Amino acid sequence: MTLKYASPLVPFALAALVAAGPSFSQDRIYRCGNEYTNNANTAKTRDCKLIEGGNVTVIEAPKGAPAAGRVVTAPQAGQRVEASDQRARDNEARSILESELKKAETRRAELAKEFNGGEPERRGDEARNYQKYIDRVAELKANLARLDSDIAGIRRELSRVPASK
Repeated sequence: MTLKYASPLVPFALAALVAAGPSFSQDRIYRCGNEYTNNANTAKTRDCKLIEGGNVTVIEAPKGAPAAGRVVTAPQAGQRVEASDQRARDNEARSILESELKKAETRRAELAKEFNGGEPERRGDEARNYQKYIDRVAELKANLARLDSDIAGIRRELSRVPASK
């Protein structure tokens, strides 16, 4: 099969793709615990495993930031936390949960007003397309149910956090 009207640039484009092909490939990557390397000698000495398929992107933490997995903010098993530290943590958790509850309740009130007992006002684009209206009513109902579930969950979490003194 021959191409009658092929552009004279086609051979140059194909040659450019063939030449650029190796630059897109990635060396073999080895995983050594939580570290990655593309050095085969290092991988052999450290008994690393070859990663098959897909590319690996490693983003290093900014300078001064602790490495992941090395920061211990909570006490180790068997250690006790000072009462004042625990009270501060509990108070912070309670304030976060209370603000989340307030946001969720506000959002629910807005949605309930828009839902209007299952008969929200029709929008301009829904005048001729009744199915759009039905879909929006169903979506509002589902969002209300989801918010009710979220609010119940936040209240359960609040009941587990000791009251601030």
